[in-house]
Amino acid sequence: MSRETRRFLVYALVLLALASVLILTIVPRLNTLLSKPTPADERIGLAKNMYQAEVLEIVEQGTVTLGEHAQTYQVLRIEILEGPYKGWIRTIEYGRRQIRPEGLNIRMGDRLLVQMDQMPDGTVSAYFVDYVRTRSLLWLLIAFVVFSVIVGGAQGGRGLIGLLLSLWVIMGFIIPSILRGKDPILVSVLGGFLLLGATIYLIYGWSLKTHAAVLGLLCTLVFTGLMVGFFVNLTRLTGYGSEDALYIMQQSDITINLRGLVLAGMLIGALGALDDLIITQASVVFELNDTDPQLGPRDLYRRAIRVGQDHVTAMINTLFMAYAGAALPTLVLFTLSGQGFSHLINLEFVAEEIVRTLAGSLGLISAAPISTAIASLLVVRRSRGASLNLKKPATESNETTE
Repeated sequence: MSRETRRFLVYALVLLALASVLILTIVPRLNTLLSKPTPADERIGLAKNMYQAEVLEIVEQGTVTLGEHAQTYQVLRIEILEGPYKGWIRTIEYGRRQIRPEGLNIRMGDRLLVQMDQMPDGTVSAYFVDYVRTRSLLWLLIAFVVFSVIVGGAQGGRGLIGLLLSLWVIMGFIIPSILRGKDPILVSVLGGFLLLGATIYLIYGWSLKTHAAVLGLLCTLVFTGLMVGFFVNLTRLTGYGSEDALYIMQQSDITINLRGLVLAGMLIGALGALDDLIITQASVVFELNDTDPQLGPRDLYRRAIRVGQDHVTAMINTLFMAYAGAALPTLVLFTLSGQGFSHLINLEFVAEEIVRTLAGSLGLISAAPISTAIASLLVVRRSRGASLNLKKPATESNETTE
């Protein structure tokens, strides 16, 4: 076994251990990072009495017609595995009253999420909610960690640690601050800067190149926040364009600035692309300077920005495709609606996605010249300082000889 193979295996084992720590310790404690636990009778959005259960037996399986749709149904005997109903045996139906996907039949031994409801007469009934996907997601996480280490090596490992840091900042700072009524834009800019700044230093180390990237990140985040805020106000977005926002306002006693929440989401969504673009531009500038230290800031900027133009073009297309992929069901709905495009874009939930894409792209476009200019100035200043330090001893030596 070669040295490189052994090194990769060591990194893989270390990062698998780190992933295990995340699952076993950090994830269960995320709720404690919030301002305060939410009492069970005040929770919203998900079923209050939802528990894991195991399928003991397939009691019955057949075909039922709902409207004009024929589908398979199943009657299952299950055992509740947790909570106050642990050990209870119940019978549930799946597919008799609700549309279900074909080809995903439940098997003996499968684990499900079920909701337990107490009826007025005191009886307790169980209802199918969803599949338990913990093991499948764990395998996906392991594959992600292993491939990150194999391809990225030590730097990929540090990137994974940065990912954990990002999760902590979002769940432990940004969301609790918004729930406490803080300005979502200020919170998102500050949280995003702390998040990416710490991640960049973690991955690329303490160097002038990293300083240039972090400074460029701060300036770009401020500019992006201003642009997003301006166009959200210009298009009169209210934050009520999604069902989730309406549900929060109707069911929660917490006052949340929904417009600010939209702004925060747009900023956070652009952070990953900004990280990539800014560090790339800083690296290009420093590599050009190492190749030809005589280049001035203008020449460095002109050469590096050519790379930035190609990168920005590709990144904008990537961002658009990512948003389009996430909104694909909505795009299908638009096609089937028969409404004109000029009408659809005026609906808030459509306009919100357009502003998210275009305003985020404005931030990306600005990131290239801002980060390139800052890196060019800093690297030329360093080169001139190094030149002066080299000349100074020679001058002192001549004076001593005289």
